[in-house]
Amino acid sequence: MTSELRSLLVAAAALIALPLFMLAIGLTLTSATDVVIFAIAAMALNILVGHTGLVSFGHGAFFGVGAYAAVLAQRHALAGQMLLPVLFAVLFVAFAAAIAGLVILRRRGVYFSLLTLALTAVMYTISFRWTELTGGENGLGGVVRPNYGPVDLNHGWTFYGLVALLGFVVVLVLQRFHNAPVGSVLVAIRENETRARFVGYDTDRYKLIAFTVSAALTGFAGALSAFHHRFTSADPVAIQFSGELLAMVVIGGMRSFLGPALGALFFMLSREYLSLFTSSWLLFFGLMFVGFIVFSPTGLTGVAQRLLAPFRRLPETDAAMAGRRVEAVGPVPREFVHEGSGAGPVLCADGIVKSFGGIRAVRGVSFTVMDRTLHALIGPNGAGKTTAFNLLSGMFPPDSGTVTLDGRPIGGLSPQAITAAGVGRSFQITNLFGGLTIEENVRLAIQARHSGRFGVWTRAAALPGVAADTTALMRYLGLAGIEKAEAGSLSYGGQRLVDMALALATRPRVLLLDEPLAGLAAAERRRVGDIIKTISADIPVLLVEHDIDRVFQIADHVTVMNDGEVLIDGTVEEARSSEKVQAVYLGSGTHAITAKERPSAATETPLLMMNGVNTFYGKSHILNDVSVAVAEGEIVALLGRNGAGKSTLLKTITGIAPPASGSILLAGEALAGLSSDRIARRGVGYVPQGRGLFAGMPVKDNLMLGRLKRLTGAGRHWDEDKVLSFFPRLKERWNTPADFLSGGEQQMVAVARALVGDTRILLLDEPFEGLSPAITEELFEAFDKLRREVSIIIVDHHLDLALALSDRTVALERGTVTWSGASKSLRDDQDLRRKVLWL
Repeated sequence: MTSELRSLLVAAAALIALPLFMLAIGLTLTSATDVVIFAIAAMALNILVGHTGLVSFGHGAFFGVGAYAAVLAQRHALAGQMLLPVLFAVLFVAFAAAIAGLVILRRRGVYFSLLTLALTAVMYTISFRWTELTGGENGLGGVVRPNYGPVDLNHGWTFYGLVALLGFVVVLVLQRFHNAPVGSVLVAIRENETRARFVGYDTDRYKLIAFTVSAALTGFAGALSAFHHRFTSADPVAIQFSGELLAMVVIGGMRSFLGPALGALFFMLSREYLSLFTSSWLLFFGLMFVGFIVFSPTGLTGVAQRLLAPFRRLPETDAAMAGRRVEAVGPVPREFVHEGSGAGPVLCADGIVKSFGGIRAVRGVSFTVMDRTLHALIGPNGAGKTTAFNLLSGMFPPDSGTVTLDGRPIGGLSPQAITAAGVGRSFQITNLFGGLTIEENVRLAIQARHSGRFGVWTRAAALPGVAADTTALMRYLGLAGIEKAEAGSLSYGGQRLVDMALALATRPRVLLLDEPLAGLAAAERRRVGDIIKTISADIPVLLVEHDIDRVFQIADHVTVMNDGEVLIDGTVEEARSSEKVQAVYLGSGTHAITAKERPSAATETPLLMMNGVNTFYGKSHILNDVSVAVAEGEIVALLGRNGAGKSTLLKTITGIAPPASGSILLAGEALAGLSSDRIARRGVGYVPQGRGLFAGMPVKDNLMLGRLKRLTGAGRHWDEDKVLSFFPRLKERWNTPADFLSGGEQQMVAVARALVGDTRILLLDEPFEGLSPAITEELFEAFDKLRREVSIIIVDHHLDLALALSDRTVALERGTVTWSGASKSLRDDQDLRRKVLWL
């Protein structure tokens, strides 16, 4: 039985049993009818709250307007009728909501919520004051329920039957709506609106559809309520009722399809029974509402799932990436190749300029990307490469200059318009629909170019060709076998592959790839590099990448940027041999860094001990009986393929992913079971992959927040002066917002923040990822000095750097320790390295 059919059967059974249940507990048929009407309104509101991620504080206004519209239509034009006044009310509310949505949806987040609140306040004032039209405080009565032949709607059971039937129709319509292409895009907007725009969706139009449909169905519920009570007033338009509707959604379960209907029943029972004991029943209901938000954000449906969990056997799986089926690199499937419209340059940037406040990020940059070539855009961190990408793809409009695609100007257009024109891009920091599966991510990107993408009735899964294209693309990029894995649960390298798949799924004329090799293991880096080179034979590729050796192997043309300007624009050999490029970008090279002997500071005193640790993500078994030891002053490299469990091991130590079993001791003190903040105060400094800085805050505030609660005496004391002695570059950026820094400077801030306070062990997750060779060298030397101050566990896919820095290596495969020994053995013995690290 499908989940859709199960939901319909549950809804039908509930509608049949509801009046019998209400009568059995001493309530009335009137209350049962109210439950169905409130359920319709709550499920309508959930289109916004649960599915689109837009929290409306003012949906009661549409309920009240729908009631007024139906009553006034019957009074003045459709005397004695019901169905036509209700239809008029739905159409009127839909029209009014579409007009209001054009204004309200211009703002996001809390501003959208506040605008809906303001709308309710205005509508309530109008309803209460405009006595001639609305009856003011007395409301409008005298509503007539008609007879249709032998069907007497004045009979309670008959009217309930009609409302229940209409309620079931609403459930059916909403189910089709949510399973339709529009419904799937609304979920994508909830998960990541930015990414939805960059795969080609005009998210404002989709949100307007959601807002209008939600308001119309809420107005429909209001019209039914007016005929149910034969009366309407300004009360439903009041802010209080909007809050009650939102409470029904949250208490029932806003991520559940039928959860809001359950919340409506809970509200009605609470109102009827609490009001028997106190006139302040709403106060106690509000306390219960707060309780659900704090203790069960998933509502009553979440409570039910937790209660039933012991009786459900969930299959245990290994880490998601372990199940992949990787095929040989081949040509791009033809359905993803966008043929050009003429000869000459495909993408041309001419004198583009962009400033952020007083920072000139891009200064008159010009270059062209030719057809069927791989064009590399390289340069040191902070050179302006990603900003140039953002100007080309529509994230920001250029202050001046032009961008053309096949001769057509695209500079300054919206991201979705530029994507539709033929520019597909990936992101430096992976940008996915994290709560959706890999298959859903790829299908959404492919669906964006389908003619049926605005469908509200046809199932999204049934769109012609979408399923086949999704399967073909996942197989091509090596994602087959893990289609059902949640994108947010993948390793960072796995997320890189999915991010690249989303860019390719848009069928681009030119493909912009921002750091596609970052976070990938050596073998995977070679494979993906080969894929990118193969793609460029059919689709021109503009590539930003710091793996300079790989870039020089596969690139056809190189543009080097520095300080927002073009330094060199020419062949690979011209870039490689340029003294200017070597001075600002290449540094002394990885070989020179790793060739130098690094004396160990490790002692015999154990500091961190992990024994038999098992960690799960949901039903996925990530760490399997892992045992790792770190001594004081020791640097341990944690290596393995993508999805092996390396980042999860660091998160287990810090309490982000609590272990299901096993022990973790730090200086003899148990860490397992402690919260992340308590573990940090015991001297654990953590630098996550992606840095996780406090954007908008300057460097000094990032460090201050890192220090505030970590003055505990656990480990060496690090004040700001001591930290800055290791990272002197940060002195110059002391008052600069963290998100304005280059990638290398952001990494330094992340490490400095992890150190300030009292720290005894430092956990580094991919610290060299996305850094230019020169910055990598600077950071490597800082870590080498740190070995005399703290113990370090480092996870990094730059094997030569990790092995040169570390004293000992622990290798993981599928969450299990497969090798542990001196890093020098892997540095000196290439055969052993290939055997241990699967190269």
